[in-house]
Amino acid sequence: MTTMVMIHGSGSGRESWHYQLEAFSGSHAINLPGHPEGEFLETMEACAAWVHAYIAEEKVEDVVLAGHSLGGGVALQYALDYPGQVKGLVLVGSGARLRVHPKALSDLEAQVASGASFDPMQGFDLIAPEVAEVLARRRVENGLAARLNDLKACDAFDVIARLDEITVPVIAICGTEDVMTPPKYSEFLEARLPNASSVVLTGGTHQVHLEQPEPVNEAIGAFLAGLD
Repeated sequence: MTTMVMIHGSGSGRESWHYQLEAFSGSHAINLPGHPEGEFLETMEACAAWVHAYIAEEKVEDVVLAGHSLGGGVALQYALDYPGQVKGLVLVGSGARLRVHPKALSDLEAQVASGASFDPMQGFDLIAPEVAEVLARRRVENGLAARLNDLKACDAFDVIARLDEITVPVIAICGTEDVMTPPKYSEFLEARLPNASSVVLTGGTHQVHLEQPEPVNEAIGAFLAGLD
């Protein structure tokens, strides 16, 4: 029986897996350090090492890592750094390279330096209001510094040249309207990974697992059933 360990995206938290926690009993959804407790981890490698320690401490067996955006990068890095210690990967709105536009980073750096306020509801238009409010509270608790830290880790991440080393089953899920990690990212993973498939959901954005939980959970459920 597989157990999912779910890793959130940039500046977010375990609440981003709201619907998946409901659907897949026994799953773990974690908060990476600095979100908001603890010190930030600045690289995907450091995040993967922390997740590895978490899994060992919690004695989780038959692990499937699920990651959204940044979390997907962490999952891919984990599979490379700890081969044979994960049964499969569920990647949502993610990719093998996660470059961030330089202006987006510089603007965010300026906001953090000035202590500027921000709209914590941005990007949540298609999410149920009661869930979006919980996600927004987490964004405020984490602050913009967490998002900046995470996006810098994303910008430095690139494992394209090593994809053939990841032989475990992988499913890459994304939405057609995702402008941060568009469908070509998931399709590239399907083409380059030895054992991967992709699911592209019409109308979904970068938060497709929160916007369209039923088809996302159906895809994840079928993937997990194939592993068992």
